[in-house]
Amino acid sequence: MLLVDVDGPLNPYAAKPHRRPEGYRTHRLMTPRWRAAERRRFTEWGLPDRPVKPLRVWINSAHGPALAALPFELVWATTWEEEANVFLAPLLGLPELPFIAWSEQRPEPGGGVFWKTPEIVAWAQGRPFAWVDDQITDADRAWVQDQHPAPALLHHVDPRTGLTEDDFARLSRWAGA
Repeated sequence: MLLVDVDGPLNPYAAKPHRRPEGYRTHRLMTPRWRAAERRRFTEWGLPDRPVKPLRVWINSAHGPALAALPFELVWATTWEEEANVFLAPLLGLPELPFIAWSEQRPEPGGGVFWKTPEIVAWAQGRPFAWVDDQITDADRAWVQDQHPAPALLHHVDPRTGLTEDDFARLSRWAGA
C-alpha cells in the first residue's frame, strides 16, 4: 500500500506564495471541511460574518498517472479524508481511493512522533506500507520500526516542491525490493 498525504506531497503549499511550481495548476476549492474550519476560526477571532475564501491548491495532474503506475494499492492518508476523492482524485485522474478516517481525538504520541503515525500503524494492521508525507521525521521512523512488524517506508516529501521524479523512483525501488 502507498499511503498518500495531500498537503505537501501533492499540494506543495510551502512553495513561494505567488509562484506555483512548474507543472502545477492552481485550483480554488471550497470543501465542506475547509469551510467549517475557516468559519470556526473566524468566529473565534470575533469575525463571524467574514466570508470564507476557497482554499488555494496547486496540483500537478501528471502525478495521478505516476502514482497509478507505481506497484501499490493507493490509499489517502490525509486530513482531507473522503473529500480527497471528491475534490482531488478527479484533478489527478485517479479513481475513488480508500482513505484513512482519522479519530476525532488526536492525542500527541510524544517524543516528536507525528499524530498520524500511530493511527497509520493501527490502520495498516501489520501489512507492509509506504507513506509519503511532509511531516515525517526520524522519530516517526523509529516509532514505526518498534511498533510495526512488517516492512514500512516512511518517505518525507519537501512541501516546497511536492513529489518529484526522485520521490517516485525511491518508491518504485522500495516496492521492487
